[in-house]
Amino acid sequence: MQATAASFLARPLPRPNRIGGLRYGAVAVRGGVSALPPRLRVVRCSMSLSIGAGSSDAGDSGFSYQYAPVFRRYRERDPYKLLGVDRDASEEEIRSAKNFLIQQYAGHEASEEAIEGAYEKIIMKSYQHRKKTKINLKTKLLKRVEESPSWVKALLGYFEVPSMDIISKRLFFFAFIAGWSIATSAENGPAFQLAISLFSCIYFLNDKMKNLLRASTTGFGVLVGGWIIGSMLVPLIPTFIIPPTWSLELLTSLVAYVFLFLGSTYLK
Repeated sequence: MQATAASFLARPLPRPNRIGGLRYGAVAVRGGVSALPPRLRVVRCSMSLSIGAGSSDAGDSGFSYQYAPVFRRYRERDPYKLLGVDRDASEEEIRSAKNFLIQQYAGHEASEEAIEGAYEKIIMKSYQHRKKTKINLKTKLLKRVEESPSWVKALLGYFEVPSMDIISKRLFFFAFIAGWSIATSAENGPAFQLAISLFSCIYFLNDKMKNLLRASTTGFGVLVGGWIIGSMLVPLIPTFIIPPTWSLELLTSLVAYVFLFLGSTYLK
């Protein structure tokens, strides 16, 4: 028993491993690899290290699972400088610049809001400018009418400007009559088309005047005036401009159609 104890004490102690310049106690060797003691095992930490979209700006710093580029000029107050367009750029150029920047910086909310806001400011400013110009022009015209002589005011009192829908419909109707006259000019004269246009003018005028006699007199006067002026203007047109199949009667009728359109549309 004493011999066994003496032989055990005489055994050399296991050589300690050297890790990082420090000596630690005995370690277990498994498969030729030294295993560190439990207190030296690295604690595994789970952490997301995704790159933030606004790492360059403290106000936009944060973790994100998708990289989104930051528009460097999104804090610019001038909307034209922010979008990178000139002040005289067209709406199409401004819209193209906005769409391009939105595609480039999609994903970063602050950049998208700044781009959209700049675009809306420019468009709103352009709209207000056009509206102001239109109002100023209308005001100037009204002022000139008010300052005009009494006979000019009385003459202007016989005219009115209808809606664009009415103007376009009347224009299409008389343009159709003119085309019909040109298409049938080789066969016969435009007498039938002139009669239709005269009755149509009287109908349109009676719809506004509510007086058939007055509408008939006005419509017939417009036709006669247009025919007289047309007969004086047509001979002044160079012959090489006029197709050879167009007669003098047809050209005079075309001028009369213009007067009938103006009379039925703008007279009141």
